Amino acid sequence: MTIGAATHCPYCALQCAMTLTTPADATAAAAAAAPAPQTLVPAAQPGPEPVTGPVPPAPLLEVSGRDFPTNRGGLCRKGWTSASLLSHPGRVTEPLLKGPDGVHRPVSWDDALKLITAAVKETRARHGADAVGVFGGGGLTNEKAYQLGKFARLALGTSRIDYNGRFCMSSAAAAGMRAFGLDRGLPFPLEDLDGASTIMMLGSNVAETMPPFMQHLQGARNAGGLIVVDPRRSATAAFTSDGGGIHLQPLPGTDLTLLLGLSHVVIHEGLADTGFVQARTSGFESVARSVNAFWPERVQSLTGVPAELIRETAHRLADGATKGGTYILTGRGVEQHVDGTDTATAAINLGLLLGLPGSVRSGYGTLTGQGNGQGGREHGQKADQLPGYRKITEPAARAHMAKVWGVPESLIPGPGIPAVELLKSMGQPDGVRCLFVHGANVAVSAPDAGAVIEGLRSLDFLVVCDFFMSETAAEADLVLPVTQWAEEEGTLTNLEGRVLRRRRALAPPPGVRTELWIMTRLAEALDAPSTFSEDPETVFEELRLASSGGLADYSGIDYAMLDRGEAAYWPYPAGSTGTPRLFLDSFAHSDGRAAFTAVAPRRRRTSSSFAGGASAKPMTLITGRLMEHYQSGAQTRRVSELMSSQPEARLQIHPAAATAQGITDGALVSVSNERGTVECRAEVSTAIRPETVFLPFHFPELESANRLTEAATDPISGMPEFKNSRVWVQLAATAAEEKVLQAGARKTSARQTQEAS
Repeated sequence: MTIGAATHCPYCALQCAMTLTTPADATAAAAAAAPAPQTLVPAAQPGPEPVTGPVPPAPLLEVSGRDFPTNRGGLCRKGWTSASLLSHPGRVTEPLLKGPDGVHRPVSWDDALKLITAAVKETRARHGADAVGVFGGGGLTNEKAYQLGKFARLALGTSRIDYNGRFCMSSAAAAGMRAFGLDRGLPFPLEDLDGASTIMMLGSNVAETMPPFMQHLQGARNAGGLIVVDPRRSATAAFTSDGGGIHLQPLPGTDLTLLLGLSHVVIHEGLADTGFVQARTSGFESVARSVNAFWPERVQSLTGVPAELIRETAHRLADGATKGGTYILTGRGVEQHVDGTDTATAAINLGLLLGLPGSVRSGYGTLTGQGNGQGGREHGQKADQLPGYRKITEPAARAHMAKVWGVPESLIPGPGIPAVELLKSMGQPDGVRCLFVHGANVAVSAPDAGAVIEGLRSLDFLVVCDFFMSETAAEADLVLPVTQWAEEEGTLTNLEGRVLRRRRALAPPPGVRTELWIMTRLAEALDAPSTFSEDPETVFEELRLASSGGLADYSGIDYAMLDRGEAAYWPYPAGSTGTPRLFLDSFAHSDGRAAFTAVAPRRRRTSSSFAGGASAKPMTLITGRLMEHYQSGAQTRRVSELMSSQPEARLQIHPAAATAQGITDGALVSVSNERGTVECRAEVSTAIRPETVFLPFHFPELESANRLTEAATDPISGMPEFKNSRVWVQLAATAAEEKVLQAGARKTSARQTQEAS
C-alpha cells in the first residue's frame, strides 16, 4: 500500500488536489499539506460533517487537501467525503448475473467473460457488428477512454460508440471548433481569472458545483465586475450582491437572444475592439448584420432582462477588457439546449467583438463538468472521433491510426451515431441489441429517462461495468465490478487542458478488476487485431503515439514528468513545453483567424398534447446540480453525510406560482408532462422566476427529473434539451384526483360510444 498518495478528487473537472493517507498517518499528512491562506465565500470549503443514522464502516483512507493552482488546498464536501465510498458495504465485488427471476447472483470471471464473448458473437452473426454498442463516460481515465474506443472499433468491430459527455460538453465543443478550430474548455490556466476585473458567467453555478472555484472570482467581485446570467438566483448569482456585480435573470431558453442584444450594444455603441476584429478574425460583417434586429428594448421584451441592464453589462465587459481584463465563461445552463451550439457561438462572438480570446489577460472559456470531461472527449470514445481529436472521416487520420494500431485502415469503422440516437436505437430491428456501459448511469442521466429504461430492458444483452449497483446496473444482464479512483493508476485532463496523474493508494477488493483488464481479456477472446494492455502506462504510451500530430497532441507527456509535478497543458508535442495559453499568436484554423458565425434564435415548440389538469398552467422546468450531489447521484447518494443534508429532490417554485396552485412549502407536488411524472416536495422560494421551476437531476425513480426532459437534440452537437421542458405542477393530491376523474370520463365516453353504436 502506498502511504500519502498525491492524487486528485474523483468528481468534477476542477480536479482538486488531495492526499490520501491511511488513518494512522493522516495527522502527519494533514500538517504537511496545510493549505495556503485564501478568500472564499463562507460555504465554499466546509469540512466533513457529522454522520447521522447508522454508522458506516471506517474509511480505508483519509483525505486532506493539497495545495494546487485550481483549489489551493480547498475541497468541497464531496471531496472531503470521497474516501468513504471505498469501504461502502454496497460495493460490487464480484461479477453478477441476472437470473430468470430478475435477481443478480455471483458468477466467476471466467464464466462472465465467456457469456459476454458468446453474446457479442451471436449478436454480430444475427444482426451485424453495429448491433453491438458501447456507452462510455467522462469520468474514465484517459487510458480507459482511449482503449475503450479502440476496443469498440477493433475488438467489437462496431461504429456504435458514444459517451455521456454528449450530455455535457458537446455544444461548447462544437462551438469552439467552429470558432477557433480547436476545443479546449479553458484555453488558459484557471489562475488567470484571479487578476480580472470583469467576469461574466453564463449558465454556471460554480458556488455549488465547484466551490473551490469561487476564490478565482473574488478579484472580479471585489471590483464590482462579476456578472452572472441565470434564471435562478443561485448561490453564484447571490455572490454579485452588495456591489459585487450584476445578476441577469432571463427567461429560460432566451440566453441566445440576450447575447445577441449584448453584441448589438457593443457594435452600435462603439465598444468593439476593431483592431483585433480586423487583424485576427473573419466573418464580422455577417454577425454585425445579424444583430441589427436585437436592440436592447426588443431584447427586454423577449428575455425579461431590463434594457438598461443589457447596456450596463455590455459597457462593463468592454471597460474591463481595457483595464484589468474581461473573461466570458459558459456552462451547461446555456449549452444544454437544442440551440446550445449557437448559444455558445453567440457567447464566443461577443468575446471576439471585445478582443478577449488569445489575450494574455482576457479570454473566453467553457467550464468542463465531469472529472475527465476534457480528456474523455479527445481520445476516441466519441462517435465521430479518433484519438488526438482527429475526425474519423478524414483519410489522413484513419491512416495514422491504422499505422499506430497495426491494422489495415479498412478495419476501422466509420462514424457512429451520437448518444441520444444510440440510446433510442436500443432493441430496435436495425439498432443496438447488445450494449456495454462504462462509467455512466443512463437510467437517471439521459433525457426521457423512462423511455431509456424501456430501451435497456429491450436489449438482448446488457453489460454494465460499475462499482455500485446503479439504476442502470440494476437493469443489466451482467454487472462487472471495477476499480474505484483510489485503486487505479492513470491520467485525467482537467478543465484547463492540464494532464494530471491519478495514483493508486490501495489495492482493490479481491474479485474487482480494472476496465483495462476486462477489455484486454475480451479482446483476446474475440481474436481482436492489434494489441491491448491492462497496464495504464503502456496504454498511455500508445495514446502518445496515437495523439501525435493531432489537435490534442499528448506526445510530449509521459508519466515521469507528471510524477515530477511538471505542468502539462496540451497540445504538448514531443520536444515542446506545452501550451498553457492557446491562441496568443494564431487560432487553429488554416488562415490563423478566429471565425465569427452569425446565429439567430429558432422558434421553439410551445404546443403539447398533454393535458396537465384543468386548474394547472404550464411552466418551464430547468434542471441542475446541488452542492452535495454529483451527476446521477450513484455515488453521492451512498455517502451518509451528503444524503442527510440533501436526502430528496425538491421542486423550487416561486411563491406566486405556488399560491396559485395552493402549494405550500414542503407540500408533495406532482410535476408532469407527456413523457412522465415526478413526485417530490415543494421548496417555495423567490430565487426562481415565477413561470419557472427547478429540479435537481441526482435522484432516481419517481424523483428523477429526466423523466420529464425531452430527447430532442441540437442538430450540430447532438446535445439534448435539458433546460427547457414544458411541465404542469399541481399538488399531488389534486393530480391524483384528476387522474381518477379523467379515467371516469374516459369510461363514460367509451360506454356512450358503445351504446350509440
